[in-house]
Amino acid sequence: MKQEWKTIEGNISTVTQFILLGFSDLSNLQGFLFGLFLSIYMIIVIGNSLIIVLIKIEPALQKPMYFFLANFSFLEICYVSVILPRMLVNLCTQDRSISLLECATQMCFFLMLGATECFLLAVMAYDRYVAICNPLHYPLVMNQKMCTQLAVGSWIIGMPIQIGETAQIFSLRFCDSNTINHFFCDIPPIIKLACGDTSLNEIITFVLAVVIVSVPFTLILASYSKIISTILKLPTASGRAKAFSTCSSHLLVVLLFFGSATITYFSPKSNHSAGRDKLLSLFYTIVTPMFNPMIYSLRNKEVIAALRKLLFKK
Repeated sequence: MKQEWKTIEGNISTVTQFILLGFSDLSNLQGFLFGLFLSIYMIIVIGNSLIIVLIKIEPALQKPMYFFLANFSFLEICYVSVILPRMLVNLCTQDRSISLLECATQMCFFLMLGATECFLLAVMAYDRYVAICNPLHYPLVMNQKMCTQLAVGSWIIGMPIQIGETAQIFSLRFCDSNTINHFFCDIPPIIKLACGDTSLNEIITFVLAVVIVSVPFTLILASYSKIISTILKLPTASGRAKAFSTCSSHLLVVLLFFGSATITYFSPKSNHSAGRDKLLSLFYTIVTPMFNPMIYSLRNKEVIAALRKLLFKK
């Protein structure tokens, strides 16, 4: 693997190309890993695409809840497509080099889509809050215009923040090493390669992460505190079970995504290790999107009914 450097003033060299180590330490498993991640990518794309098609063609699924689910499924396809194709190419060709511009682009899209996921999960929690706590006003509050505005807002609200964050990270000079001990261009391993004092950049990254993660998560907690309070007041056990089943899938996805992402980005720098970061990143970037279609379909009777109707339609 060749290292590319550019000489700047003072005869100091700076990195113009990175090397993504990925899983190069598992040299005997490269073929197996390629097949595994290719299978996972196909499962994610096919599973989420199927949910989008079902919601599009099935009249029974023309509801705000499923409108947001279709957005979420499309987001998951985009999210993994920022990371997995590049990883598959690296595993197949064993050429792990990535230019500085490509690395910055990958990070920017990863961060923007991650922010979108945070806010979209908050919007989905709000939708469940209105449906369960204010059922009579639900059709008026969650009308088509409101749903569209909430979805569009989720997609664009994090864009300027994450573009700015990517710009401030890649404004650093990288002159000690160009080897990234990760399978994609994530913030912690990139900052480790920077020259000089990076404390200000780490503080900015932490503050932005707090804003992007804590604001949606607080809204989700507020929504579910109201939802749980309302469900517990229902007179029958069957009514409580039905109400809880409408939001249990979403709650499970929230716990999986926010749990692993929080451990990665909010743990002290001293606790970071390459192996641990890679494992956690695999969880919230690949494993969770793979299980999301199954979580939402297997735990939702309306989706299962629509799937049966599609499969057995003459």
